[in-house]
Amino acid sequence: MPSSDSRAGASFPAARPRRLRRTRALRDLVAETHLRVDDLVAPLFVREGVHDPVPIPSLPGVVQHSLDSLRREVEQLAGLGVRGLILFGVPAAKDAIGSGACDPEGIVQVALERLAADVGDDLVLMADLCVDEYTSHGHCGIVGDDGAVDNDATIELYGRIAVAQAAAGAHVVAPSGMMDGQVGAIRSALDAAGFTETAILAYSAKYASGLYGPFRDAVDVTIADGGDRRGYQQDWRNRREAFVEVLADIEQGADMVMVKPAVTYLDVIAAVRSVVDVPVAAYHVSGEYSMIRAAAANGWIDGDAVALEQLTAVKRAGADVILTYFARWFAEQAAAAGRR
Repeated sequence: MPSSDSRAGASFPAARPRRLRRTRALRDLVAETHLRVDDLVAPLFVREGVHDPVPIPSLPGVVQHSLDSLRREVEQLAGLGVRGLILFGVPAAKDAIGSGACDPEGIVQVALERLAADVGDDLVLMADLCVDEYTSHGHCGIVGDDGAVDNDATIELYGRIAVAQAAAGAHVVAPSGMMDGQVGAIRSALDAAGFTETAILAYSAKYASGLYGPFRDAVDVTIADGGDRRGYQQDWRNRREAFVEVLADIEQGADMVMVKPAVTYLDVIAAVRSVVDVPVAAYHVSGEYSMIRAAAANGWIDGDAVALEQLTAVKRAGADVILTYFARWFAEQAAAAGRR
């Protein structure tokens, strides 16, 4: 007979969770959230005019790829079971309007064409759709004489970029500039050019976060005159306006929506997941990645354990897709454990 002694606790409902934590097999069996390799998208950088990968000091383990090293990396990621990547370009030259972003010979378009020939439809090719990497001033759009980003001129440019990326082989274009009406303009441009099957992953709730520093190192971006993007990225103090942005993007034709950053905005991910019926993505951003790597390098934390904990938390909050610099690491861990 089980003891009724409250000190033993064995016959009380409160003991059930503890009993189910007793072994790893039990914990895995009843786990509510399972993170899989095919939940992840690998952000990759490709730099024009280099022959070898260029390490990014503030993103340990991440590089600016050459065209050749990018192709090797993608082949290896596909072999590990990673199902998607998102491509960012680092051009050799920049100008005021970011014209390299829509040039058919621009670095991302060239890379997309080669990757499409390599992997076809076996791996989802996403392209970040913005101009900050390509502009001399570092803003995400065309800057007017008053120093402010011209929203309407910018979204017309975004439409041209989307068509160039789709023509080069992108399965998904991912507008990240947070311009009003960007998704509608892009959908119209794609459809008019015959790319009706090209999907849109909208950076819908992209916050003006302090966690983007290593990414800006990765794409060689400095915002001119000490400026910032708070005028068009979302205020990090607000949650309700995320719904306005997300629902507007869906109405305009977004196939997926994104919350960025991820761990710092788990509440927003969960709230968005509860109100939309399209896939929700979250970007585990450069600062979130680099903080783990830096703390682990100093011996302050178990970096692998924290990375897994954070990515699982993002999935638990409701993200269907996670963009993360840990994608290869996780895939390698899964392969070593014999699971996907």
